Amino acid sequence: MLNQYRSLSYQLLLGLPKSNTLLPILLPTFYLWAVDTIALRRGTWVIESGTKLGVHLWAGLDLEEALFFVVTNTLIVFGLVAFDNALAILDAFPDLFSTVPPLPSPLLLVTALFVSTTRYDQNRIIGLEEAFRRLWRKSRSFYLASGFFQGRLRLDLIILYSFCRVADDLVDEASSGVEARHWISKLTEFLDICYATNPDKPQRRSDFITHTFPAKTHSSLLLLPTELLSPTPLYDLVKGFETDLAFSSDATFPIQDEQTLQIYGSRVAGTVAELCLELAFYHSREQTTEEQRRKIIQSGGWMGIALQYVNISRDIAVDAKNGRVYLPTNWLDSVDLGAEDVLQDPIGSGVEALRQQLLDKAMGIYNEAKSAIERLPSESRAPMRVAVESYVEIGRVLQEGRYKLKAGRATVPKVRRLRVAWAALRKG
Repeated sequence: MLNQYRSLSYQLLLGLPKSNTLLPILLPTFYLWAVDTIALRRGTWVIESGTKLGVHLWAGLDLEEALFFVVTNTLIVFGLVAFDNALAILDAFPDLFSTVPPLPSPLLLVTALFVSTTRYDQNRIIGLEEAFRRLWRKSRSFYLASGFFQGRLRLDLIILYSFCRVADDLVDEASSGVEARHWISKLTEFLDICYATNPDKPQRRSDFITHTFPAKTHSSLLLLPTELLSPTPLYDLVKGFETDLAFSSDATFPIQDEQTLQIYGSRVAGTVAELCLELAFYHSREQTTEEQRRKIIQSGGWMGIALQYVNISRDIAVDAKNGRVYLPTNWLDSVDLGAEDVLQDPIGSGVEALRQQLLDKAMGIYNEAKSAIERLPSESRAPMRVAVESYVEIGRVLQEGRYKLKAGRATVPKVRRLRVAWAALRKG
């Protein structure tokens, strides 16, 4: 009974920041106290003497009235927290609740609250916490957009982002080219195990992760829902890391022309967009044909390329510090620059002209692909639009030329990000 009682949201109430619980109680309480005081003093309504103690919180406000508003608002806030807690339990533990309807019944919500905490998958909880923190640290645009997705789709998208971030960091933060190639090989082997048909695959996957990868990466690799994802985009993503690795060779700049840039963008970003859309379709209850899904996912791949072009445009100076130049070599030739010139002066006028050229390419692809967003399932349409528009806004800021730098990267002011997100949501 103790474990069941502990499940009735009290842990969540204690764990939430006080601003999430006390403020929603106190602000309306003080407002109602003030309004009630004015009404009682004016005689708008009265409390019969036989139904009150005659004790006042202050002149004009009876103690009974004050307690009524405090208790009522407390019950409302605690009830909402319990409701959120029940939904979180339903969404977070597919092993306990295999399917969750769009509108869970009161009985199902209460059932979730009475699940003993000893049955919670603690490794999954830790993994989700790490994924959320990773998203918050690494991408403010996508962190903002993630809040508009719902249920298990949101969790799976955040886990996917966490995996992509972890895999990229393994290669980028390697101490040598040899170590980076080692991680690329191990990531490929990891995918081989995930998509094998062996009956002992789950155990093999777990053992391989535990004995091969750093501890900080374990949760992202273990939670990645490969059973919901096509293998090709994941393998192509790992191939994209090989392009980054080519920069480690002496005087090697692998992005020779626009075609190689497009292939690179497709591998490191187009694949991620495709995977996101696969999850969106899996979690949708709307019926779409295979051909419709194929066309939308293909457009999503192009949108991923556009966002990668925006990312490259933003990070020219940061990449130069790491010895990388993603601007095509033949573009540099057209303005009498070499890759070495960009490494020495990544903010020169010639580089800025090429930045704008790349942004024009990004916006062109974006304009061609954005109509596919309107054909997405209704559950993911508006949130996906928020995700895309939040990142494209970085490109617009770069085109305007009025931006602040943070860690060498152009940033979109918070108020502007919120305005863009709101405008994207209003389109439905």
